[in-house]
Amino acid sequence: MASEVSTSTTASTGSGDGLADRYASALYSYADETHALDAVVAEMEGLGRLIDASADFRRLLASPLIDVKTATQASQAVLQQEGFGKTVRDFVGVVATNRRLRELREIVHAFATLVAHRRGIITAHVVSAHPLNDVQRQQLRARLIEAGYGNVNIHERVDADLLGGLVVRVGARLYDTSLKSRLQRLQYAMKGAA
Repeated sequence: MASEVSTSTTASTGSGDGLADRYASALYSYADETHALDAVVAEMEGLGRLIDASADFRRLLASPLIDVKTATQASQAVLQQEGFGKTVRDFVGVVATNRRLRELREIVHAFATLVAHRRGIITAHVVSAHPLNDVQRQQLRARLIEAGYGNVNIHERVDADLLGGLVVRVGARLYDTSLKSRLQRLQYAMKGAA
């Protein structure tokens, strides 16, 4: 696997989303060919959670001061300890060898996006003033289904600046029912009337 991924990624010199997309696509193809896709999808979700939860691991990934060999060994030790399978460990090894550990979180996100796209899952990015409870989550999912979004994955984020309500982004569509937005519209209307 290491040679397959590295050949498809080292030829490119781009960075950002294009690079993350290429790594994600290479991993997806390899996992699909080896009939390990479901396991790799679950482990990549776990890797995203690990990166988000561990400040030490994020520092390891982001540090430009750690040489490639040390960074590779350290990341492999963490993944081994956390119980990740060979495919994901090898993949992260290739990412480390190619000096792209700094982009690993982006690659994990690109992989999740690719999986969702291939499986026909639409992601709704929901920002709320307070964490949603289960009832609110179910009501939101029902409303999205009514709006024509059948298989929806809800990605939640809390932003207290909204004051109340929700901001939902599905693809290019934005549904903004936040109190902050309503107050801004009222303020603009009052300025126009004056």
